[in-house]
Amino acid sequence: MKIHNFSAGPSILPQEVITKAAEAVLNLNNSGLSLIEISHRSKDFIAIMEEAQNLVKELLNLPDGYSVLFLQGGASMQFLAVALNLLKDDGKAAYLDTGSWSSKASKEAELFGKVEVIASSKDKNHNYIPKGYKIPADASYVHLTSNNTIFGTQIKEFPKTDIPVVCDMSSDIFSRELDFSKFDIVYAGAQKNMGPAGTVMVIVKDNVLGKSGRTIPSMLDYQIHASKDSMFNTPPVFAIYTAMLTLQWIKDLGGVAVVEKQNEAKAALLYNEIDSNPNFIGVVNKEDRSLMNATFVLADESKKETFDALAKEAGLSGINGHRSVGGYRASIYNAMPIKSVQALVDVMKKLN
Repeated sequence: MKIHNFSAGPSILPQEVITKAAEAVLNLNNSGLSLIEISHRSKDFIAIMEEAQNLVKELLNLPDGYSVLFLQGGASMQFLAVALNLLKDDGKAAYLDTGSWSSKASKEAELFGKVEVIASSKDKNHNYIPKGYKIPADASYVHLTSNNTIFGTQIKEFPKTDIPVVCDMSSDIFSRELDFSKFDIVYAGAQKNMGPAGTVMVIVKDNVLGKSGRTIPSMLDYQIHASKDSMFNTPPVFAIYTAMLTLQWIKDLGGVAVVEKQNEAKAALLYNEIDSNPNFIGVVNKEDRSLMNATFVLADESKKETFDALAKEAGLSGINGHRSVGGYRASIYNAMPIKSVQALVDVMKKLN
């Protein structure tokens, strides 16, 4: 039976990427060596790292003056690293609270300085993106979370400001075209739209570093990692290689613009069913709905057992909502084919 993987992360990858990664684990580039046993200083892996970094720059149309890093510790480590690298001892950081991950990020920053939450959607269980907030001009930076996997919201318009802009794009990186010159630091855990768990991609504008005035532990210092081309310590070889394959897959499709259109079509198909089917209720304000994570609940909870059985029979995997909110969540990342979204819609139509 075909399994349709709606997991929020680690999540679906293109089948051809999985196949190529599996082949490389057995024999990389006909070298007779496995990908996971080669030296990270070998010519083969240096070429992999350089290709991954170059694909990021190409796909996102990054201007000069940015470094692309592949690090460890996931996006959660960057909650800490961002504050260490940017927040001055006597300064403050501005955070937009749109869900669990932005809240966790702000709590890490509080360890190193003052944090001002400039707006929050907590009053309505994070079912919308705050608008019309003011960013303090004296903040060291403003931190945003572009897409909220748990609640299913997504920032559509980013604020204009003269202070550095930091954005956690873990769950929607490479899913839509954006002007990345507006951002000073972007970070994204790989396991949602880019590859397997084990690495985090960090894009850093070089001229915002070195201004915090504090001594930063080496493993959390972006300047050190940039100066060593992400080779300060042994990098997560398999995760970076698979990310490189996924980035090449996006390029071969036609780039981010093509992927964005596919994502819009998938989201429209699913949200149209949620809105037209009386058995389901969308939980997010329509204008703030995520293209990556569609969240919904049953109008009648007594039908849960029936719906869950239909979903299992159809091979739908990973559609339960996050344990903290319940309901249902369909994560429709770049690699999710529209036929899988149609399979979910067909099951929704069957529910009486």
